[in-house]
Amino acid sequence: MNVVSFRPGPEDLAYTFGGRPAVRRIAPGTILELYTEDCFGGRVRGPADLPSQVCEFPYLNPVTGPFHVEGAEPGDTLALHFVSIEPARDWGVSTTFPHFGALTATHTTAMLHAPLEERVWVYEIDAEKRTVRYRATRGDFSVELPLDPMHGTVGVAPAAFEARMTITPDAHGGNMDTPELRAGVTIYLGVNVEGGLFGVGDGHARQGHGEVCGTGVEAAMNTVVAVELIKGVATPWPRLEDDEHLMSTGSARPLEDAYRISQHDLVTWSAALTGLDELDAYQLVSQGAEAPVGNVCDANYTMVAKLPKAYLGGAAVYDSAHRRLRELGERYLASR
Repeated sequence: MNVVSFRPGPEDLAYTFGGRPAVRRIAPGTILELYTEDCFGGRVRGPADLPSQVCEFPYLNPVTGPFHVEGAEPGDTLALHFVSIEPARDWGVSTTFPHFGALTATHTTAMLHAPLEERVWVYEIDAEKRTVRYRATRGDFSVELPLDPMHGTVGVAPAAFEARMTITPDAHGGNMDTPELRAGVTIYLGVNVEGGLFGVGDGHARQGHGEVCGTGVEAAMNTVVAVELIKGVATPWPRLEDDEHLMSTGSARPLEDAYRISQHDLVTWSAALTGLDELDAYQLVSQGAEAPVGNVCDANYTMVAKLPKAYLGGAAVYDSAHRRLRELGERYLASR
């Protein structure tokens, strides 16, 4: 078992997908032990640390990477299996921003009303109890919520020398902010450049669907990822697989276009897996799928289309890459 550990220094953090050399070259089959910083780079630590004062744009939403996967070429697919995602600190933060979030004026939604107040919430993370504690900033209300670690940002370099800010989700991945990307899930990303150049970041101790205020419970993470390369198989949009479901993503504005992209990809993927006529697959997805929301606050919005694998008659997905990577991850955990 080839295990590579990488803890980035501040100079190693990336703020774009593309336009940056790899921090490491790894072989397919590698287990990566990673540290990822939160979206504020660890600078927001308490109520007085307003992001507009302690953070500098565009140095937000850092990712750990990129990693060059040996042998990866355009037209291939990277399979990244999240073996574990655990908070690296016993606290996380969330914020409101004056011009960011689903319920405020933004640069693309011009309004005459005053911007929202900038405010910081600090959450206590109890890894043993598997909880995060919400506390109101005004009043004594407090409640424990389930700890549900995830990564909001995962992606590869776009094609044609393009560099995209990590905050923007698109066909290369990016800041999709779907709570479906938790431990036990494999994400499939189409390779656009030699080596793929993937990065991981933006850990959340938990997040509601939509990330409506613009932030989850932002937290640094210790994350373990198993990496596989699937040669000669293209993946048009990021796809996810867990033990029970297949999921397609779509990122765009307006939100209905993100919804259409995710549903279209799930329909065509289902048809390819089963040999169904496309309209038969359309009907199956229409009656059997769910549509979890990713983010509705970023430069593009993200939707997910989710279908139980039981409805697909046991069709093989990416030559059973999820099963192989899950087993590799189980061997890794057993060896620790």
